[in-house]
Amino acid sequence: MTNTVNNRDIISQRHKETFNRLYSPHAGSWYDWRWQLKNRITTLEEIESLIELTPEEKKGIVWSKGKLAMAITPYFFSLIDPDDPNCPVRRQVIPTIEESVIVNEDMGDPCGEDSHAPVKGLVHRYPDRALLIVTETCASYCRYCTRKRIVSREAAFNGKDHPKKALDYIRSHKEIRDVLVSGGDPFILETGRLEGILSQLRAIDHVEILRIGTKIPVTMPQRIDTELTDMLRRFHPLFVSIHLTHPKELTGECRNALGLLADAGIPLGSQTVLLNGINDNPETMKELMHGLLKSRVRPYYLYQADLVPGTAHFRTSVDTGIAIIESLRGHTTGYAVPSFVIDAPGGGGKVPVGPYYIKEIKNRKIKLRNYNNMIFEYTEPEVKKK
Repeated sequence: MTNTVNNRDIISQRHKETFNRLYSPHAGSWYDWRWQLKNRITTLEEIESLIELTPEEKKGIVWSKGKLAMAITPYFFSLIDPDDPNCPVRRQVIPTIEESVIVNEDMGDPCGEDSHAPVKGLVHRYPDRALLIVTETCASYCRYCTRKRIVSREAAFNGKDHPKKALDYIRSHKEIRDVLVSGGDPFILETGRLEGILSQLRAIDHVEILRIGTKIPVTMPQRIDTELTDMLRRFHPLFVSIHLTHPKELTGECRNALGLLADAGIPLGSQTVLLNGINDNPETMKELMHGLLKSRVRPYYLYQADLVPGTAHFRTSVDTGIAIIESLRGHTTGYAVPSFVIDAPGGGGKVPVGPYYIKEIKNRKIKLRNYNNMIFEYTEPEVKKK
């Protein structure tokens, strides 16, 4: 495993050097996250100067203009294999014409967020939790994004003004004890802006837990610096969920960023979307889960891909996800086994699915199947009503 990661880092360095030569005289700015953001690859002409595209990719980039934008940070682009159209990083961020294919089950808002949004920028679906959207911008745009309907828009709000109405709503609803700050990607905001939002949330007495959802440590790890982590450590209990998809993303730079967050006392969890031809096999998923644990990130959710328009080519069968969970449970540490969930279409929330280990329940006897198909019997107590 160590040699594999080191080889990836060497490949990343080689691509980085090529990119820097093309972007001279800015080569010395590679470790500046603002430079990474400013120099994102966003046009067909730019990307064609760097790699040879397939006809499907060229058509997809043209088709996607004005919809879900293409934007790839130089760092994340450096992880792409220019000779492999099936590279797992490449497929996540370079559009293909398959995105133009809409199937009957596709839904504009597959998780029903808009129907649970009492005010702009806030989703209140679960009784004691709320989702606060503080930006509609990301460093790089995943082609399967569940918020495809709102992210990357030119007119998107960017956090310059705190979402006052959303914060007022949280203040007035004392049942909300847990707030997930998301987007877009909250870490794309300047540290001072994000600090202002977290400060207002932490000042609300009934808000006990703050969470942040991000892919920045994967797509732009330069953003995770001591200024940011020193600010974040002031808002404990604070949790951060990282969107990681493939072992190739766990480079030295990414692991360093995760280490800075962990060293700030922030519990880290991963959220991984199951994607056809990218991570939909037990070997890739086990390598990813083990790599996450080594980086002090607890595997949290494995998501069945949402019914986002134009993403049918990314979706797998549910049986594929169940088989992956079965390949992990009992065959590796329990810490490496995420919960496989389907975000119920239309706003039903996360529903856990997985292998069925109960074979029979009869007369207080429960027959259980373990990870290697041995059968065991558990006897329930006789419960007397009081």
